[in-house]
Amino acid sequence: MSDPFDRDHTPSVGTPLQLLPDVAVVTAPNASPMTFTGTQTYLIGTESLAIVDPGPDMEAHFDALVAAVAGRTVSHIVVTHSHVDHSPLSRPLAQKYDAPILGFGTTDEGRSETMERLAALADLGGAEGKDTDFVPDQRIADGDMIQGGGWALEAIHTPGHLSNHLCFAVQGTGAVLSGDHVMAWATTMVSPPDGDLTSYMKSMEKMAARTEDTVYFPGHGGPVADPAGMVAHQINHRKMRETQIREALAKGKPASPIELAQMIYTDVDQRLIPAAARNVFAHLIDLYERDLVSVDGLIRPDAAFRLK
Repeated sequence: MSDPFDRDHTPSVGTPLQLLPDVAVVTAPNASPMTFTGTQTYLIGTESLAIVDPGPDMEAHFDALVAAVAGRTVSHIVVTHSHVDHSPLSRPLAQKYDAPILGFGTTDEGRSETMERLAALADLGGAEGKDTDFVPDQRIADGDMIQGGGWALEAIHTPGHLSNHLCFAVQGTGAVLSGDHVMAWATTMVSPPDGDLTSYMKSMEKMAARTEDTVYFPGHGGPVADPAGMVAHQINHRKMRETQIREALAKGKPASPIELAQMIYTDVDQRLIPAAARNVFAHLIDLYERDLVSVDGLIRPDAAFRLK
C-alpha cells in the first residue's frame, strides 16, 4: 500500500450526513492546512444522543449542531482530546443541553514520565492548539463504557498525538471514532511534550491488535475504510521516518529538528515544515531515550543531535 490516503474529502459543511443508523457527522467551518476540511463532530444515537468532539467555539458550528440535534435529547458531550479544534464548544453545548462533558482529563493528564522529566529541564516548545481551559465533568479511562439511549461507546486510551487522547468504539457497529489518532487524509502530528512518539507507537500497536474494527470515523477527513491496512501503513511510515533521520545523522554533521525536516520533507508544502520539525523532534526524543542518539546540551527544539 504505497499511498492509502484519501485527500478528496468534500463535505457539505454544517449539514449532517448519516454514516450509519446510529452515527451522523457534521463538519465544522474551520478548514485549514492543519485541520484539512474541518473538524468532524459526530452524533451518536437516534432519539437520545451523544455529541462526540463538539469542535471549535464557532457560532456557526454551534447553530449547525443544534439544528442537527433537531430537538432530541443530548445525554453526553464526549471529547476525544483537548485541542482547540475539538473541545471548546463542549461547554456551550453542555450548558444548552444540561449534559455532562466526558474526557480522559485535562490537557496534560496522561503525560509520560519521560515528557514530564524533559519538560522540567528545558522548554520543549510545542503547545500548539492546546485547550488549556478544558476540564471534563466526568473522567473516563481505557475500557470504560459510556451508555445512552440505545447506544454504547467503549473508550480506548490512545496517547501520542495528545496525552489525553481517546478513541471510541461504537458498540455493535465495527466503527471506531478515531479522533486525530488515525485519519484517512494524513499522518498525525506528534509534538512534544504533549505529543509523545513512544506513546503514539504503543497506541498504534494497540489499535493494530483490534481485529474486529471495520471502519474508522476520524476527527478530520473521510472514513478510514481499511483500518488494519491504514494502521499498518502508518506504523511503517513512522519507522521509515526514523530510518531517514538516522541516515541523515549518519552523514556525520549534528543537526537540529528543523534542519532534519528540511532535508527529509522535500515533497510537502513548505508552510508545513515547522510542523514536520515537531514530528522530527518527537522521533529524536524517542531515539535519545533508546540511547541511539546524543544531544549537545539539553534536549530542546533547537538543539543539535548526533547519531551514537
